[in-house]
Amino acid sequence: MQDLFSKQSWIRITLVVIALAAAAAVVTGEIVRSAARRKLREAILAELQPVALKNCTLKRFGSANDGGYLMCENLIEPLDTGYSYGVGPNDDWACEVSRRYHVPVHEYDCFDPARPICDGGRFVFHNECIGNRAGYRDSRFFDTLENQISKNGDTGRRIIIKMDIEGGEWESLLAAPDELLASIPQLAMEMHGFDDPRILEVLRKLKRNFYLVNLHFNNWSCTSKAAPLPAWAYQVLWVNKRIGIVDPTAPIPAPMSLLNAPDSPTWPDCQLPAPRSQP
Repeated sequence: MQDLFSKQSWIRITLVVIALAAAAAVVTGEIVRSAARRKLREAILAELQPVALKNCTLKRFGSANDGGYLMCENLIEPLDTGYSYGVGPNDDWACEVSRRYHVPVHEYDCFDPARPICDGGRFVFHNECIGNRAGYRDSRFFDTLENQISKNGDTGRRIIIKMDIEGGEWESLLAAPDELLASIPQLAMEMHGFDDPRILEVLRKLKRNFYLVNLHFNNWSCTSKAAPLPAWAYQVLWVNKRIGIVDPTAPIPAPMSLLNAPDSPTWPDCQLPAPRSQP
């Protein structure tokens, strides 16, 4: 009887040890994964270091809050056409560009049925989205940036682009040839996410042809989960290296322009701390 009791005790002890080892493995695995995710976010932040240009006069185009984007006003012309990806019920950026420069703006959105109008401007609406290949996804049609520009007869023409497509930017820009990106003077966009390795790929790809000139975090998306990033959505301005001239006397990262404004005027803001001045 005593041998049976001892045997049962050893079995219980063995099961407890196995359970504790399994729990320890789960905890250790989560610690390793958490450290890897943190390292990715730190690497993303390290790439998001805007520079100041000597020859850029920043201007806000579009809305005063959500829907407004900074661009180098003096580097836009000559301009043949604009492209606006992700539209919704209004497209203040496209309207201002179209009216100011007297050019058409191609709008792309396959999710929102709204058709924005622009008094004094010209919109060409396309009921399709941008993606990494041509084809239907469910009932929505997607095509590549290269194909869309080509179909509109704009290959080789001077265009500017605004993009806010809720995370679709990663696959779309990875699919865009470097030669095409090198021909685009300015790309204003909102980027989304902090835990996708493709973010690093896209940032490094863009930086082969562009300077990052503005960085502003969307205060609708503030979250500690994205730390050390203050939010999971952020507006950026990319200026082609062919036209931008870096100011070697300016600090890196460059101070954020006062033309930036909270996307929500009533929600708390969350931006990176201002860089410390050097003694």
